[in-house]
Amino acid sequence: MLTGDLGAMIIEDASDKASVCNTTRATSRTGGSLQTDQASYVDALFSVTGKVALVTGGAGGIGRRIASGLTRNGCRVYITSRDRDAGYHVAEELSQFYGAGRVNPTGKCIALHADLSTEPGCLAVAQELQHRETQLNILVNNAGETRRAPLDTLSDDDWNTILAINLKAVSHMAKYTLPLLRADASDADPARIINIGSIDGLRAAPTEMFPYAASKAGVHHLTRAMALHLAPTITANAIAPGPFESKMLLRSIGEVGMTMADDFQS
Repeated sequence: MLTGDLGAMIIEDASDKASVCNTTRATSRTGGSLQTDQASYVDALFSVTGKVALVTGGAGGIGRRIASGLTRNGCRVYITSRDRDAGYHVAEELSQFYGAGRVNPTGKCIALHADLSTEPGCLAVAQELQHRETQLNILVNNAGETRRAPLDTLSDDDWNTILAINLKAVSHMAKYTLPLLRADASDADPARIINIGSIDGLRAAPTEMFPYAASKAGVHHLTRAMALHLAPTITANAIAPGPFESKMLLRSIGEVGMTMADDFQS
């Protein structure tokens, strides 16, 4: 069940499990050196400190929460946003609140203005990253768009708009960041691709969002193909959130959607 700060939840859930595991082992044996060794092992297994991450669509909704969780836990996080001002505002806020030694000394968030609805736009982001970084450890394909309309009113433009950002951009971003993803990846410590799908890609949605549902189903199967062919040095996984409070949800299905999000999370 999804609640609140998704990004922080993902990271903190791993930390919680690590803490439980460490506590259990520590109580079964004695000795400071053993506890220290276990703590070091858990840190190495779960820590993202010093990693470089890219979160597309990171200025709002789920993307912002993921960027928040990664920044809080020591990642240097790049977020993309079509809204230049919004992106820079969020990046500055997350860096000041979680980075610069306040929560984690290595946590930092940097905004990149981008339009990922075109292949050149995706390439431009990858090239900018290559100018700034020698590696990319985590790619989160979160940017998305939706549109609600009866089937008999959908145009070719409606389909093209949704598929371009929701599905094609996932492929383009993985394709153009592959050199950076592979640069520091190994069997023991692979790079990660995390694609944000949707529960609507797994079952028929109660609202008329035909292109959106189809695009997210495509994301799920594309992720399976990525996982098969990029392993073992790059892993690929998808998350299928339910209704989640965001500007996109409000824009697409209005207050009904926000009520659905409240009901789903409660």
